[in-house]
Amino acid sequence: MATKTDKTSLESTQLKDIISHAKEYGFVFPSSEIYDGLQAVYDYGQNGVELKNNIKTLWWKCMTQLNQNVVGIDAAIFMHPLTWKASGHIDSFNDPMIDNKDSKKRYRADVLVEEKAAEYEKAGDLDKAQALVKSLARLLEAEDLKGVQELIISENIKCPISGTTNWTEVRQFNLMFSTQVGSVAEDASTIYLRPETAQGIFVNFLNVQKTGRMKVPFGIAQIGKAFRNEIVARQFTFRMREFEQMEMQFFVRPGTEEEWYEHWKQIRLKWHEAMGIPAEKLRFHDHEKLAHYAKAAVDIEFDFPFGFKEVEGIHSRSDFDLSQHQELSRKKQQYFDNDLNEEGKPFGNYVPYVIETSAGADRLFLMTLCNAFTEEEVTEGDATKTRTFLKLHPALAPVKAAIFPLVRKDGLPEKALEIFDQLKYDFNVIYEERDAIGKRYTRQDLIGTPYCIAVDYETLENNTVTIRDRDTREQQRLPISELSRIIGDAVSFKRIFEKL
Repeated sequence: MATKTDKTSLESTQLKDIISHAKEYGFVFPSSEIYDGLQAVYDYGQNGVELKNNIKTLWWKCMTQLNQNVVGIDAAIFMHPLTWKASGHIDSFNDPMIDNKDSKKRYRADVLVEEKAAEYEKAGDLDKAQALVKSLARLLEAEDLKGVQELIISENIKCPISGTTNWTEVRQFNLMFSTQVGSVAEDASTIYLRPETAQGIFVNFLNVQKTGRMKVPFGIAQIGKAFRNEIVARQFTFRMREFEQMEMQFFVRPGTEEEWYEHWKQIRLKWHEAMGIPAEKLRFHDHEKLAHYAKAAVDIEFDFPFGFKEVEGIHSRSDFDLSQHQELSRKKQQYFDNDLNEEGKPFGNYVPYVIETSAGADRLFLMTLCNAFTEEEVTEGDATKTRTFLKLHPALAPVKAAIFPLVRKDGLPEKALEIFDQLKYDFNVIYEERDAIGKRYTRQDLIGTPYCIAVDYETLENNTVTIRDRDTREQQRLPISELSRIIGDAVSFKRIFEKL
């Protein structure tokens, strides 16, 4: 038996293959599919929700458990409308949109230009790609929408549907969903579904600082739903209208923000590598255009089948958010720093600066799925076939182990269920007895289960089982009493923590 891994498996894998796999094996379904679905909205299936929850749990533990100065909250989705006035979302949370008159399709103008730049980069013309990105950033910074339209025309950017350059003018489109709150329609007030989770942290800054007796520097983490009425929502779970964010706002003393920005840049990149993402599939991408309040901003990008795209952002936000809320609410958002006196400086109140780390749970899910999707050629005797499996980190795998009786008689199912009952309190395990055992192995490979445990007649004699490794397909005989230790060691988050 020989195995030859296709070195271009990920590069040659199309996104459609991963989307098909995700649906067929219970990871992601189109939302309300029986009614033909809803664009850019997805439901996580039985395996997808386990994988996504494992990613979120890993992030949460790494933030709040490994850092003694980071705590978590869970803020409400609905917030007072003035929250979004203070944050700038009501006035400036817009994307530039453009329509093609022939196809009647709407696009984000900046995305069209960025995709053209990516074409130049792929063709090896890096100078042209960088010049195009800088031109776009300059035009957006100046809010020159006419210039953006002229750039699209001058670059001969065509509509992917109609193939024409018959474009409308570029217009701004606010991305927030609004709704009404109140029992009587005429008395109802307009509120918004939050477009980000960060503001829930900022408005609770003093609540957490005082009740937790937190000292600057400290962080507040949150995982939660956010909503954006995206002009173009595509590429599966990469860009959706309803999504989950994992954000941490780290409050620092003014003047120290640069060192903390560099600190969190490296910590977050290391986290992605620790969860099993190859270093060559990750890169930093500094923002060409900074938000008006930002001092620095960088994206961590992953090499998806559709190119390098952002999975997490690290931003130095200055004191903008807390200062804005302080001004509009007329309630001080300041910190009294006792430590300044110990350093020979006078006591003082100040509005802390903020370093933000913001990751999309759905994007990390897609990154993990794309990275794990593996196709390799397997030779058994004279036959060669392609083996497909998900090479997930065992700590993230939806199912940790599957227990199979060799046959459905002679007491083997009862013994296998006994093992299942022993392991189920510590791990997410499943029991399966249908079909030939080879087919059962294949099904578990396709959902990324790291271990399969076979119960046979020898098990009844000496309480040993055969355990099969997903990646190598190697099998070993060991006592049932060893299973919990072997599985537990492999699937523990500690294996990831050790790399941080």
